[in-house]
Amino acid sequence: MTRTVISLDHVGFSYDDLPVLEDICLQVQDKEFLGIVGPNGGGKSTLLKLILGLLKPLQGRIEVLDEAPQQAHRRLGYVPQFVFFDRNFPITVRETVLQGRLGRTRPIFGFRKSDLAIAREALQKTEILDLENRSLNTLSGGQLQRVLIARALACEPEILLLDEPTANIDPKVEEDVFSLLKKLNESITIIVVSHDIGFISHFISRVACLNRKLVCHSTSRISGKMIEELYGSPLKMVHHHTILDTVGSHDKKEPENHECLS
Repeated sequence: MTRTVISLDHVGFSYDDLPVLEDICLQVQDKEFLGIVGPNGGGKSTLLKLILGLLKPLQGRIEVLDEAPQQAHRRLGYVPQFVFFDRNFPITVRETVLQGRLGRTRPIFGFRKSDLAIAREALQKTEILDLENRSLNTLSGGQLQRVLIARALACEPEILLLDEPTANIDPKVEEDVFSLLKKLNESITIIVVSHDIGFISHFISRVACLNRKLVCHSTSRISGKMIEELYGSPLKMVHHHTILDTVGSHDKKEPENHECLS
């Protein structure tokens, strides 16, 4: 029997008087690979923060792994949308991944041998063990993204949440990252926020379309008309090398980085 690991029941949230999420109902199953798509300002990042327990809903109820999000947060891994840091700061890949053990190891006397083993396993899973002694400032964008995923895996999470993990990464690297996530999905539930609908539909098991309100679909039902209704304007769905569906003018320039919006 399939286990529900995340449940949102008529959840609503506002920033001051500005409604961001309205009447959100969602159930995520164990080992599911769920994609969340929608326009900027549609509430995608806010939804992740509610699941993580960083925000509290103003209406409705959320359960994560049969607990309130604030109690379950240590069982979740999170890769944020933007990670700002000084690229010249002298820190290695291994030291960065070990940050995922903070709060899970002893507070003094440094990391245990078990922490080092867990970090090494995370590096193996993300296929960057050969980079463990490299400085972050020597990495490509795709390599850095794998480091951040490994850091989240070092928390030993039961659910991995990623907010735009391939933003500003070229299409070939994007495919590599999602192929990695698909492989990781064999043993962990994954929720990923993305704008690239035409691309991620080849990897995810279900898509949640979010623009203040949420509607879930199987990936086979995604169409240009459905996405146009979600975004509220004509657009193109693009799969890097193949246009899957086109809505509106044919003389529009394809979006930079081959994203699904135009």
